[in-house]
Amino acid sequence: MRKLVLIILNTVALLAVASLAFAADLDGTAIGLSTLGMTVGIGIAALGCGLAQAIAIKSACEGIARNPETGDKISQTLILGLAFIESLCIYALLVNLILIFANPFI
Repeated sequence: MRKLVLIILNTVALLAVASLAFAADLDGTAIGLSTLGMTVGIGIAALGCGLAQAIAIKSACEGIARNPETGDKISQTLILGLAFIESLCIYALLVNLILIFANPFI
């Protein structure tokens, strides 16, 4: 029941904000704020991915140190996990590039 209420509230909030976003005219302030938002967004994505990779590498090193026989399996899983984490940062960069090049006012 709680999830249903949260889904309904989120949907109502998004619909309320969407009309304001589509009706907005772009001026110099909006362009500057959108550029600032893109910069902060990619910064947060890079920070989150960097921290996640550091935690993953730390945990893999600890796991290999405790049980050296499982080093190959842990290394394979680590490389796959790092690729997934890195893809999240690349997706954030891709979204920012789309916002930059698809917006004719910047």
